Amino acid sequence: MSYRLHGFCQSGNTFKVAFLLNALKQPWEAVFVDFLNGMTRDAAWREQTNAMGEVPVLEDGERRLTQSGVILMHLARRHGDFGGQGEEEQQEVLRWLLFDNHKFTSYFATYRFMKAFAPVAPDPAVMAWLRGRLDNSFGIVDKQLADHAFMIGDAPTIADFSMCGYLFYPVEESGYEVATRFPNIAAWLERLRQIPGWASPYDVLPGERLPPRW
Repeated sequence: MSYRLHGFCQSGNTFKVAFLLNALKQPWEAVFVDFLNGMTRDAAWREQTNAMGEVPVLEDGERRLTQSGVILMHLARRHGDFGGQGEEEQQEVLRWLLFDNHKFTSYFATYRFMKAFAPVAPDPAVMAWLRGRLDNSFGIVDKQLADHAFMIGDAPTIADFSMCGYLFYPVEESGYEVATRFPNIAAWLERLRQIPGWASPYDVLPGERLPPRW
């Protein structure tokens, strides 16, 4: 039985799950969600698929899981890989997952969406505020990676899959240059590309690639 993953190609949160499924060598089927045309705001979709109005959604047999962090933890436990070794390391994985969801991915995904896909031009003051938060959170991660091959140590975990989710998209979508400003993050991304199963989000997820709006 294969998994069914609901999402769309611009969603880095969906890509996190797709990347892990591929690394785990698990078969899965993509279910396109037309987010940019309002599908997740539809009451019927929320009633049938996800009351939170978000992707990804993972169907695992009769179970339906939402929130990328929960899905990553579920897959790591079910397949016995990438979850961290021992209680202390697993707590570290959870610590970075929470940091990612609250700050690292949260600020970056919002910044990128407003520049690339929002229906109206973003407010410069809001973008400047977000950029300050980005600089801080990316600096924290770059420092962590100065003496770690991956977020927790010498082997990738779901913390890495979570935190890289939006960083494989073209830089013109965000206008936020990572490679030259954060060399440790750039080197880490190259290591992640070597994991069997990695591919570009636009190659593995459904939907149409769109040029940035702003």
